[in-house]
Amino acid sequence: MSADPPGGDLGAEAPTEESPVVGLGDKPGFHVRMFGSHQFFRLWLTQVVSATGDWLGFLAIAALATRIGAGSPEAAVGVVMAARIVPGFFLGPASGVVADRFDRKKVMVVCDIGRASVLATLPFVDTVFGLVVASLVLEIFTLLWTPAKEASVPNLVPADHLTTANSLSLVAAYGTVPLAAGLFSLLSKVAEWLGGIDAIDGLRTSQESIAFYVDAFTFLVSAFMISRLTLPAVERRREKREGRRRIDLGSAFKELKEGWQFVFINPVVRAVNIGLATGLIGGGMLVPLGPVFSIKVLGAGTAGFGFFIFAMGCGVAIGVILLSVFQKRLPKAQVFALSLLVGGVSLILAASMSTLGLSSLFVAVLGVCAGSVYVLGFTLLHESVDDDLRGRIFGALYTLVRFCVLIAFAVGPFLSDLLDKLSRRLVDREISLFGAEVAVPGVRLTLWLAGLIIIGAGILAVRSVRSVPIQRPDLMRQGTELMSGVTAPITELKHSHQHPSARNRPPPEDDP
Repeated sequence: MSADPPGGDLGAEAPTEESPVVGLGDKPGFHVRMFGSHQFFRLWLTQVVSATGDWLGFLAIAALATRIGAGSPEAAVGVVMAARIVPGFFLGPASGVVADRFDRKKVMVVCDIGRASVLATLPFVDTVFGLVVASLVLEIFTLLWTPAKEASVPNLVPADHLTTANSLSLVAAYGTVPLAAGLFSLLSKVAEWLGGIDAIDGLRTSQESIAFYVDAFTFLVSAFMISRLTLPAVERRREKREGRRRIDLGSAFKELKEGWQFVFINPVVRAVNIGLATGLIGGGMLVPLGPVFSIKVLGAGTAGFGFFIFAMGCGVAIGVILLSVFQKRLPKAQVFALSLLVGGVSLILAASMSTLGLSSLFVAVLGVCAGSVYVLGFTLLHESVDDDLRGRIFGALYTLVRFCVLIAFAVGPFLSDLLDKLSRRLVDREISLFGAEVAVPGVRLTLWLAGLIIIGAGILAVRSVRSVPIQRPDLMRQGTELMSGVTAPITELKHSHQHPSARNRPPPEDDP
């Protein structure tokens, strides 16, 4: 009977029939060189389709909440959006257990079909309560789908292509926002045309309803495309040893605890989770405070905030491209921590500027760092976590991220107002710095504090990865090839001096 591989449950898994070498047998082509494998290319197309539909549904839900909210549309939108955040606090960690326990491809297919079914009913919802319930169910399916998808990526992409794969995933997730916005505007014309057809009047052909139907269709397409993927069946080694096949609450809680323990034990995983989550508390404050800063400090109006978003997007794109080009030469853990530090400094400098151009320049630098942190963080998790635990680690990450984003959105405006009152009372919103008068309204003070929070996240990440050796993938590969060239002749020489009968003797069988 053969022993378990070194490392137990957390050890690296050798390729088997259930876990084939990714990319093996793919025909050379641009999409294989770009995406790493034909299977991941198909998964990426699935992400593009479902993300476009997801953003389209997001816009449609906000529009529907505004319309049926009657006298308080803002409150209706807020309640509905809160329904998309709250489930993550309770079900996020459990979703990781599901991703590690069950067939991930089946989980994703079922979730896509479930989301399509819910969206198909939304055109007939006429109350805010009904919209809240639908949003809750949609978010539950999304919470189950996401860890299963993230845990599957290393099974579809060669290890040296994970950085590029995560860069492409970021493009699919957020690069589809303009496409969805344009499609939503186009659907208003489609709704006008369909509104003149009496035979389909019962389907409710408003702009939001058509958007929901299109979104449901994208999820059905996603379910079909995922069902065609070749993913290894998840059968955990511990289950093989114990002969267990069904899930129970006791074992589920134990595995949930095991996942969270690993988050704090492994230095790389700890750095990524703390860095991403804490950094988002600071970076997330830019969203609610950006328009206020543009209007009150820069005098650029709401158009200035739009320019901020454009600069941020350009920065993210630059960061993703740079990572894809230099991924083989970068020590990922160290660059991840450095990106957090530089991002915090960039936000402080952006908030310190008094002109839109200079402020946008540093926001673009912040975008470069944000894109790097996202891509490198996910890549480090893919590389550092065994397949048995990967779903739970991503479930924990998304729980922390949602919690920190909610803190940023809720605390940012309140803190800005509090600091503004203190600044007006203490220094009349102005201080003298190196002979120059600097305005210090509450929004600028809050953004400075946000930058310090990101720097603090970077310092924590630096301390966590301090014990991690700097690894250069290109040098490691060259070293492996060099050692192979040295050891191969020695091995051949060793076998050449063996007795012929010893060379032909079959290897000993394992002990019973």
